[in-house]
Amino acid sequence: MSVSIDSKEKLIANACNAYEQHFGKQPQVFAVASGRINLIGEHVDYNDGFVLPMAIPLYTVVVGSKNDTETCSVLTMSSAITETREVQFNLNDLRPDTPRWANYLKGVIAKFPAPVSGFNAVITSSIPLGCGLSSSAALEVSFFTFLERLTDANLTISLKEKAELCQKAEQEYADVPCGIMDQLISFMGKEDHALLIDCRTLETEFIPISDSNIAFLVCNSNVRHSLAESEYSNRRKACEQVASMLGKRSLRDVSIRELETSVNVLTPEMYQFARYVITEIWRTQNAVDALKKQEYKIFGTLMTQSHCSLRDDYKVSCVEIDELVEAALECSEVYGSRMTGGGFGGCTISLVQSDKVDKVIEHIQSKSRVEPQFFVVHAVGGSQHGQLSESRTPVATQIL
Repeated sequence: MSVSIDSKEKLIANACNAYEQHFGKQPQVFAVASGRINLIGEHVDYNDGFVLPMAIPLYTVVVGSKNDTETCSVLTMSSAITETREVQFNLNDLRPDTPRWANYLKGVIAKFPAPVSGFNAVITSSIPLGCGLSSSAALEVSFFTFLERLTDANLTISLKEKAELCQKAEQEYADVPCGIMDQLISFMGKEDHALLIDCRTLETEFIPISDSNIAFLVCNSNVRHSLAESEYSNRRKACEQVASMLGKRSLRDVSIRELETSVNVLTPEMYQFARYVITEIWRTQNAVDALKKQEYKIFGTLMTQSHCSLRDDYKVSCVEIDELVEAALECSEVYGSRMTGGGFGGCTISLVQSDKVDKVIEHIQSKSRVEPQFFVVHAVGGSQHGQLSESRTPVATQIL
């Protein structure tokens, strides 16, 4: 019923085959980074809030070798890329250009805290593009990790500092005003754990999530509305403006009571956006407590409340996603459901009784106007890199 997910090993093998065919030799090193779902805490990372993502077994892989030049040659195997799928650029000229996907790589190279020499590389991924599962951060983190292995850089910076460098690469080179959550979970993911992140301090706490009686069902709507990026920027600016008007550093510092007493000085839209963020921060903190106690009905209720507020207050959902959530919630075996990611399409995530997953999938399919993909996911580890043997199998893998 759900989509079969390629293992890291299969992705590495596929990338090695493509590398050998394209460059005429075997790659020497590899790196892997995961996608993520955010269980709750959407759109609050840039408001200094709390988020609860977990790394999932959908991966981006980079394989490659040095080429003893100043030129970088990179091939992506992604069939979803409609631009040029091969790019060459000089290390002395990392200006953003086309194709757009290469700007993420240029940004990572520019921010990498050690010298980089020319290389050839192939990239492949099992993360669907543009669906809210953090394909861009996985690309940045896998590429940063690839550079670490390629250069044998003995970096002394923390995983959090690496995540911040990747975040800056995306902000400055891809012109995306992203938060820190996606890069951080891709570096720090841990098997059978979600990661609570305080986006103000970057303090983290691993939250156990390994009960075999529950499953997380991702439903990819395969819908992506074009207004997503511009609307993201508008909401971020509005949130910053409300905080400034109320004399606060961010909406993290605004209580719902303070917001209610200020309603007359805010536009209705600004009020709704702020109300979503303030209540979502509260929901996330309470959801963590529920998850620790394995109180799945409470956790699921908070997930659903999160979606309703994303839909009604923050206005980042869409008809197709709302219908997928509604269909899931019609099943008594579903504790809760919500959109995950930036919105305007993408994916939903539902907390489901593990022995009823197929039944839930069948019901959602029967009600959906779209043709969704389903993934049953669990929490996995963070980024890895290693050497490739002559048989092209990963060896000496380092979990960072």
